[in-house]
Amino acid sequence: MKPPRRFSARTVATLLGIRLAYRLGSRFAPGRTVAHATRIFQTPLASSRQRAVHAVATTSASRSTLSLDGESIETYVWGDPSTQPYILLVHGWSSLGLRWETWAPQLLAQGWAAVAFDQPAHGQSGGELCTLPDFVRTLTAVARYFGDPEGVVAHSLGGAAATLALERGWTTKRVVLIAPAADPEAATARFARFVRLGQHLRPSMHDALARRTGIAIEALHIAHHGPQRTQPLLVVHDETDRDVPVAEGELYARLWPGATLLKTHGLGHRRIVDDAGVMTAAIRFLAGAVPC
Repeated sequence: MKPPRRFSARTVATLLGIRLAYRLGSRFAPGRTVAHATRIFQTPLASSRQRAVHAVATTSASRSTLSLDGESIETYVWGDPSTQPYILLVHGWSSLGLRWETWAPQLLAQGWAAVAFDQPAHGQSGGELCTLPDFVRTLTAVARYFGDPEGVVAHSLGGAAATLALERGWTTKRVVLIAPAADPEAATARFARFVRLGQHLRPSMHDALARRTGIAIEALHIAHHGPQRTQPLLVVHDETDRDVPVAEGELYARLWPGATLLKTHGLGHRRIVDDAGVMTAAIRFLAGAVPC
C-alpha cells in the first residue's frame, strides 16, 4: 500500500486512526496488529477499481476475460496479437491495465499490437488480495495465453513481476522497466513507517505473507533474478521518485547484464509513464534503437 497523493479530511482522519491503532497494537496486541497490517499491505487502493469503471467506458481496446485458478482476469487488446507482434504492458500497484491507453496508438503506429491486463484485485479483475507472487503468476498466464510478446513494458511492481516471470517458460526480445521496484523488504519497511507499524513486527508480517504465497520475501529480491536475464533492458527512473527510490532502478541497471539506465527529473513515480519523451525512448528501444 502506498500513501495517497491527495488527503481529504476523511482520509486524514482514517490515517490518523490507523496510525494510533498500530502504535498501540504494536505494543499490546502484536498478533492481531500484524494480521491486520498484512491484509492491508495486500489490498490495492480502491481507486484502482474506481478508475477502471470510467476507463472501460471510453477505451478503444477489445476486452476479454481469462480464468486463472478460478479468478477472473480482465485483458485489453489493441490490434491483433494473433497476427501481429505485440507489446505486453504491465501496470503497477493500485493501478490498472487501461493506464496504458495512451501508449496504444504509438505502438499500433509501429505495426505492433498491444496487450494489457488488470492484476488480481485491481481494475476489473476478480480477487481481494494481491502480492508480487500474484503479479508474477498472472503476468505469466497472460504471456502464455497470447504467446511470446515482441517486447514488455512494465511499471513499478510490474517491473519486478516481469523480471521474475521471465523464468517461467516464456520469453520476449526486449524489456523496458519504468520505475521498477527491486526490494520487497524495503517496501514493507516503507509501509510500516507510513502506518506506524512497529518495525520489529515486520519479520512476523513477512512470515504471514510467505504462508499465503508459499514464497519467502527475501527470495523475491531482484538480486536473485536480474543477473539471470539475457534480454536487452532499458530502465527509466525519475530521480525525484518518492514511492520507489531511484536507487532501485540503478540496482536493476547494475545487476541485469547489458542494461541501459535513463534517468529523468521531476516526473515522479506516476507521471513518468505518460511522459512523451519516456514513451518515445521506450518505443525506439523496443524497435531496436540504442537509447541516447
